This record gives sequence, C-alpha cells and structure tokens, in this order.
Amino acid sequence: MEPLPTTRQKRGSSVQSSKSSLAALTVGAIGVVYGDIGTSVLYAMKEIFGSGHVAFTPDNVYGILSIIFWTLTVIVSIKYVVLVLRADNEGEGGLVAMLTLASRAVHHKPALRRALLVIGIFGTCLFYGDGVITPAISVLGAVEGLEVISPQFKKYVVPLSVMILLGLFMVQRHGTSGIGKFFGPITLVWFATLAALGLYHIVDYPSILQALSPHYALLFIWANPLTSFIILGAVVLCVTGAEALYADMGHFGKRPIRLAWFSVVMPSLTLNYFGQGALLLKRPETVKNPFYMMAPDWFLIPLVILATAAAVIASQALISGAFSVTKQVVQLGYLPRLRMLHTSAKDTGQIYIPFVNWALFVAIAFAVIMFKSSGALASAYGIAVCTDMLITTILTFYVVRYAWKYPLWLCIAATGLFFVVDFAFWASNMLKLLDGGWFPLVIGGLIFTLMTTWKQGRNLLADKQKDEGLDLATFLESVFVSPPARVNGTAVFLSSESGTVPNALLHNLKHNKVLHEHNLFVTVRNHEVPWIGLDKRVEIESLGHDCWQVVINYGFKNNPDVPKALQQIKGRGCEMEAMSTSYFLSRDVVIPTVGGGMAPWREKLFAQMHHNASGVADFLKLPNNAVVELGSKIEI
Repeated sequence: MEPLPTTRQKRGSSVQSSKSSLAALTVGAIGVVYGDIGTSVLYAMKEIFGSGHVAFTPDNVYGILSIIFWTLTVIVSIKYVVLVLRADNEGEGGLVAMLTLASRAVHHKPALRRALLVIGIFGTCLFYGDGVITPAISVLGAVEGLEVISPQFKKYVVPLSVMILLGLFMVQRHGTSGIGKFFGPITLVWFATLAALGLYHIVDYPSILQALSPHYALLFIWANPLTSFIILGAVVLCVTGAEALYADMGHFGKRPIRLAWFSVVMPSLTLNYFGQGALLLKRPETVKNPFYMMAPDWFLIPLVILATAAAVIASQALISGAFSVTKQVVQLGYLPRLRMLHTSAKDTGQIYIPFVNWALFVAIAFAVIMFKSSGALASAYGIAVCTDMLITTILTFYVVRYAWKYPLWLCIAATGLFFVVDFAFWASNMLKLLDGGWFPLVIGGLIFTLMTTWKQGRNLLADKQKDEGLDLATFLESVFVSPPARVNGTAVFLSSESGTVPNALLHNLKHNKVLHEHNLFVTVRNHEVPWIGLDKRVEIESLGHDCWQVVINYGFKNNPDVPKALQQIKGRGCEMEAMSTSYFLSRDVVIPTVGGGMAPWREKLFAQMHHNASGVADFLKLPNNAVVELGSKIEI
C-alpha cells in the first residue's frame, strides 16, 4: 500500500531514508520523545522525601533509589521499549493507534469491541488532563530554581512561569520547523548535564551504586509495606512522559527510540537520581530541592536557564502531540471539525489548531495559578497518566491475544506483571484524589462527555438521514424520465451516506431546476487505520446519465483533500476540470426534540457543537470560490 505524503512519509518513513542517519533520528528522539521524562529529575526525589512518609535514613535512601531504578526498568525499558513498541499500527503508535489496533482485532466480538472503544477513548481524554499538568509542573519545577539562588525570587516563580508558557503558546501558530532542529541538541546537553551532576556526587559516595540491586527495593517494601504503597504516588513522577515514546514511534521509528533510551536517557537519569541520593546522604538539609542543590553556586543560574529550556521543549512536544491526537480523534468521528492550519509547506504533519492551543493555555495557566508550586501539582499528577498506562496494558493484551494470535497463557504472562505494577501505581495515586488528583480527572471527564455526545449525536443524525433518505439510483431514474435542463460543468454533491440522495441535490433541483453536465455524488469515509494508500483512496461507480457515485477513503492520520483525491478519477470515465467544478454542500441545522435519542441536555449540547463546528469546505480543502451551501433542518 502506497501511503500519502503525510507525517508518516515525511518523518516516520525517514527511518528508511538514506538521507536521514540513525544518529540524527536518535538525537531528534531525545529532544521530542524524552523531554518530559528528562525533566522529572527536577521534582521526583524532592516529592518522595518531602512527603514526610519516608524516614530519612541511609537504608531508606538506598531503598527509594532502588525502587526508582526498577520502576524505570520495568515500566519504561521492558513494558514500553521492549513490548509496547512492537504493537505498531502500520508504523504508528500512541493510544489512538493502539485502540484501533485492538478494536479491529476483536471485531468478531461486538460487545467487547464497544467496551474497548469506550476505555480507549476515555484514556485519550485523560491525555488532555495529563497535557495540562505536565507543562505546568515541568515549567514550575524549572523556574523554582530561582528560589535556591535567593528566597526573594519566590514571589516571581508563578508569574514568570505563566509568562514563559504564554510565550510558548503564542509561537505555536508559526510552527516548530524553525526551532525544532534545536530541540534534540539542547535536550542532549540537558541529559549530559544530568549525568555530569550525578557523577560529581557519586564519586564522593560510590557505595550509593549498590542501590542498583533490586534487593534494596524489596527490603524497603518488606519493612514498610504501607509506606511503599503510599509513596508510589510520588515515585510515578520519575516516569512522566513514558507514553510519549510509544506515541512518537511513527515520527522516528523503533530503533532510534530504543537506542536513545538505552544509550543516553536511562543512564543519565540513573546517574542523576543516584547523585541526588548521594547528596542527601551527605547533606540531608538539601531535601528541600536536591536537584538544584547538586550544582555549585556558579552554575545555578545557567542550570535554571537550561532546565527552563528543557521544560519548554518538553511542553512543546506535548502541545504538538495534543494537536496530532485531536486531528486523529476528529477523523475518527469523536469530535466536531476544528479549524486546522498547516504550519509547514514541507511537513503536512505539522498543524496548529487555534481552539486547542488556547484552551490548553487557559487550563495550564489556571493550574499554575491555582496550585502555585511543583510540589502541589505533584499531588494532581499521576492519576491520569497511571490510568493511561493501565489502559495501554489492557489494550496490549487484546492485541497480543487476538491480533498476534499468541496462546492465552503467554498473553497473560506478557501483560500480567505490567497490569499488577500499573494497578499498584494507579491505586496509590487514587489516594491523592482529594489533594488535586481530581483536576485532570475533571478535564478528562468533560472531554469524554463532549466526545461521546458528539459520537452518539452523529450516529443519531446518520440514522435519521438514512431513514428519511431516498435511494440515489432510483431517484435519478425517476428524474431522467423527464430530465431537467443540463448546464455545462461538473457538480460535486457531498453526502454523508453513499447511495442516498443528498439534500443539496434536492434543493438545487427545487430552486434552480437544472442539473450539471457531469454529477458526482461524493462520500468521505474515515477508517480505523492510520493510513489509506493512494491505490485505495477512491472508489467510483457509474450511475448512468453522466452521474457517478464516488467514495473517498482516509485513515485517521491522512489529511483530507477532496479536490486532490478527485483528480484520480480522470481517465476512469469521468473528466472534470477545476475551473468548471462546483461543490454543493448541505448545511444541516440540528433541532433537538423531546423523547428518544439522548438526554435533552446532551441533544442541546450536540446541536451547539454541530453549529460551532468549522465548515466542511475548509476541512475537506474545497476551493472557497466554488462552494455552494444549501441549508436544511434535521430533528433528532
């Protein structure tokens, strides 16, 4: 299957491109994929020991370091890097890709498929909750280094953080192609700095490396079972952004992501965490901010600047991910069309969605102002990401079982350990529900309500149109018994259901009493696969009398472009010229009614969402000077 020249071809398939070296892709992955997890050193140790649950003793320091190391090993190295990266959906990764892979694998079990779709969509909604918390905690954690330089700077932390985030969101409309090339090198310098700071303190206390042994973690858990369970809510901070390495697989490929993790990221994180542990054993008073207190005084200001840059890069990767996920969800039919702007002439995968951009900024700024510190935000962090990790494990089981056809015992063995670990982290984070954990859940819940309302409303609308629709072939035969006047050119009638008469055609015949020389009845179908190749893009069927039924197929990562797709029908019985083609659309107005359908408030919400959706003409790349919209009302 030949894919369209979209993100996958421009970025993802560059894995095979002779022009892109493995080293360059690995550096790029370090910048984009591992930005979030690279900033976790700013606050993870501080929150674990600052929580007051762990007594400050050498044995406990060794135990906590061992738990952190083996959390990174089990969740990131083994679960994501080794297992989950294998579950690619035609080269693409991420929760949406995993969801479509799992749902297709259980297509013969409709009830299970519906359940997995609900679970997966809920996980996607929680991504936005994580997308609010992560930039806020990363930027706050970086700027809080000013307090180490001087306590007088504390009052500037929150306003400066908001200003940095505002600047970041203001440049989104210009795209990241210009500054994106610096992400990898800057983040590489960041990880080198983490490793150097860690080594600096490990050299003074080399015995700290004994904590690499898992028996220190097991001893700590055995001696402090309840405390171990409680602090998992803080330990999870060390794996912030772990989902990103799967989501960005389509951009860089498996090998660069794996190479970046094992050669740079994990060694640097391990050295830094163990360096913080060595510092805490020598100077327990540094527990208030062990990361920044690792640095000599002369390096504090440069370190704050570098940490802020790393936090901004981590936030940028998440913002770009939010745009990408939103586009995919719109294509799958769970959100209304939104205005999307392409920010790069070369890379069609780089998009900017104004509504998502500013909604994210408002939510993030609100989080910064409300929680005021990375410590307070740490209480809010964890529930969303742990729920997503749990959902990924569940979906992986069904992919391994039904798509890869492995035996049941092997599927349970492959995912059972990860489920237990993920569930333990999730349960621990639920203890933080009232301390701020409700915040990302509220965001995810609101978006889930919007998505399910839109999906169900669209289904009701489609059922209504199907019930009231006329059969297109039969209708045309009756029309041509006494044909209306024909005018030169081609008319393209957009219809949500193939084989039914578009409302725009009925209005055109009623008011204009003419038909064009050539008539195309076009239906755009979105599928639960990332890409639909050019060889399967267009299906055409002759209806006689110079009329054709056309179906255009897109995957959830393809960029819809109807005029470009229709160029493929040339030479297949229908010739059309751009200058003499008109596009007829039906602008439906949804009228909520009492009884049946959804709850009245949801019908009103759907009607409002339908009204505010961006125009189909822009979404399908129709030429503005060739579009005719004809209105109609539909009751649901």
